[in-house]
Amino acid sequence: MKAFLLAAGKGTRLAPMTDSIPKCLVSISGKPLLLIWIKLLEKWGIQEVLINTHYFAEQVNAFIDTVSGQTKVKITLAHEETLLGSGGTVLANKQFVQGETDFLIAYADNLTNLNIQNMTLHHMEYKKKGCTLTMGLIRVPNPSACGIAEVDTRGKITTFVEKPEHPSDNLANAGIYIASEEIFNFFPKPDEYDEKEVLDFGYHILPRMTDRMYGYEIKEYLRDIGTIEAYTNACKEWPKQLV
Repeated sequence: MKAFLLAAGKGTRLAPMTDSIPKCLVSISGKPLLLIWIKLLEKWGIQEVLINTHYFAEQVNAFIDTVSGQTKVKITLAHEETLLGSGGTVLANKQFVQGETDFLIAYADNLTNLNIQNMTLHHMEYKKKGCTLTMGLIRVPNPSACGIAEVDTRGKITTFVEKPEHPSDNLANAGIYIASEEIFNFFPKPDEYDEKEVLDFGYHILPRMTDRMYGYEIKEYLRDIGTIEAYTNACKEWPKQLV
């Protein structure tokens, strides 16, 4: 299986830490977050990963040069002069997964020890029911700041709203998906969204996939380290986790 690892963001909420380092290279218990991700992908048999770059791209390039010979995962870097958005990156690199039946998409600002194999097995079962995308889900205390899914008794996502003003639940998009190749049928055409916007999964793609998405509630550790508070908590919590 191949994976997209979305790592190009500026990490402005982590300033001043990210004034001199990209968010994907911040240290968690002495290891860059990106290394933790690469080791996790390797553990669960991901063979190739495409990592997008933008902010302090030269630092990411240098880091990958040092670790590429220490992992079985083949790493491809895709530089973006202008950020394309989560959906835009996947669409621009569609050829990377050409011929792949299923692939992983993950936001690199999450810290997790997710059992990717178990999530994949659930996706394979959901596909028998017409699933195109399996969305990792977590319970959150602040649902209005997240993409919120409503899930029926079969696990099918019946409604998805990005950052709802009045959330109906606290089951949130964890930023980890396993998708089938049919996902590209749900990407909007350029004239179907504001050309000034980047193409975003939460706003432009996932809401179009109602009844073709299933939810997988993540029981393992997962934390978005995008703020100073979250990062500080992650540094305290992570040593107790197993990768």
